[in-house]
Amino acid sequence: MTALRLGPLLRYVDWERGESATVWVEADRPCTAEVRCEDGAGGSTRTFQIAGHHYALIPVTGLRPGADHPYEVILDGARVWPPEDGRFPASVIRSPAPAADAVRVSFGSCRWAAPAHGEPDPVGPDALDTLAAALAADPAAVRPDVLLLLGDQVYADETSQATRRWLAARRDLREAPGAEVADYEEYTRLYYESWLDPEVRWLLSTVPSCMIFDDHDVIDDWNTSASWQKDMRATAWWQERILSGLMSYWVHQHLGNLSPAALATDPLYAAIRETPDGTDRLREFAASSDADPTFTSWSYRRDFGRTRLLMVDSRASRILDEQKRSMLDEAEAQWLRDQALDAPGTYDHLLVGTSLPWLLPPLIHDAESWNAALCSGARGERWARFGEKLRRRADLEHWAAFPTSFERLARLIARIGTGPDAPATICVLSGDVHHAYVAEPHWADGTVPDARVLQLTCSPVHNGVPAFMRLGFRFGWSRIGRRIGHGLARHGRTGRPSVNWRKDGGPWFGNQLMTLVLRGRTAELRLDQARKSGTGARLDTVLKQELTQSP
Repeated sequence: MTALRLGPLLRYVDWERGESATVWVEADRPCTAEVRCEDGAGGSTRTFQIAGHHYALIPVTGLRPGADHPYEVILDGARVWPPEDGRFPASVIRSPAPAADAVRVSFGSCRWAAPAHGEPDPVGPDALDTLAAALAADPAAVRPDVLLLLGDQVYADETSQATRRWLAARRDLREAPGAEVADYEEYTRLYYESWLDPEVRWLLSTVPSCMIFDDHDVIDDWNTSASWQKDMRATAWWQERILSGLMSYWVHQHLGNLSPAALATDPLYAAIRETPDGTDRLREFAASSDADPTFTSWSYRRDFGRTRLLMVDSRASRILDEQKRSMLDEAEAQWLRDQALDAPGTYDHLLVGTSLPWLLPPLIHDAESWNAALCSGARGERWARFGEKLRRRADLEHWAAFPTSFERLARLIARIGTGPDAPATICVLSGDVHHAYVAEPHWADGTVPDARVLQLTCSPVHNGVPAFMRLGFRFGWSRIGRRIGHGLARHGRTGRPSVNWRKDGGPWFGNQLMTLVLRGRTAELRLDQARKSGTGARLDTVLKQELTQSP
């Protein structure tokens, strides 16, 4: 009998008509994979093969708008989901109602896989596990309409003890890359460990998700600089690591981000489905993507009624030449502008998802822009060498470390947010920095956007941050920290950024999720933290704030 190895993950749900969705699965052999809903909606497709694994992204059609559709997964005619134990409620596809004007978006990043039940958790309760348990226990609980996972879904460079034991049985960990993952098969182990967690597995089967990678999905500080990239490419193990990372990301995360219409015109997806084994074709694609940041785009757009999400790749599309340094290549930057400016007035809220925060604590921003100036030679070769060493040691590679890109994004946000067609809110959603905060920019030239503009940062979902870093993040917002940052800016001759910003909330530390409730032209923000409660955990709301006023 064909078995379900991983999934199902409910990925895309259509918000335009509410009639279609996609469900991702991995089976243990080639088969026909089918989703069957109780009311007759459903769909089926054949699996495709990558590196001996068999996957399917099942198109589901015939959904009734505004209804819940409990579903089963059928492999070669046999039901494999839901499990027989009945531990969780039925997995459902919830179709938005016609002309739905409200959407609930939960987001966060940075999730170490939770340890097995009964084992101690050194970083506290997992926010996704805790959310899943709360939703499963209360059928009337309000669920997110979509879950945005903003990077570090798996940690290729920080493996668990269980994974290290598995790796040690497979190869000699005394040889590079040691206890980090080395190839595609080892990447699949990370996804099994993370997504077979029972609570998370059920949650991802019933709440649609959008995903984007960050550095740890490949390696810490991925594409931090041209010098870093050159050093990595000189190692014997890096080529297999980067190709496997991109291949596994395309399979496990990227495919499900795409709409059925985008999938229908995707030549790579078509080629892989038409061949008995798509491994070589996908490997060629990954090699071209790594060699040339302009080769492909990992960014994508989703519209949820009158809310527009632009999920931006801030890792693989970087231009790393110190004299032309840019977070996004020109084609990617143009895509962002085009999507944000498409059909102005047709959306009330713009969400820009980027794994790395646009607005950091001011001291950290100034340190990163100062460091970028040093590395570009503003203070000579000796300072440039020092700057590169510091950049790698201190992870100075956020938007602030790409000053031209930072300013271009500031100008774009001001343009979109000003005028009669401006949305009510523009929110930059980010993670990465293992704490949460709310920041609001103000333009130095006196521009006052009609939209409310906010940086919303939420991280981690399940990870930790050392005490000294907590102190550093707090200090980065302080008056003294700002003064030190201004001193660094003067030394680097960087000038002041075109926007100033203040902290409106935070910093908060812990395993957490933010949720935006966007209804009409109003917006509400909530931050929930996972905390121990008896033998389990609960989500405590530590912030609930109206971002807009009702008209």
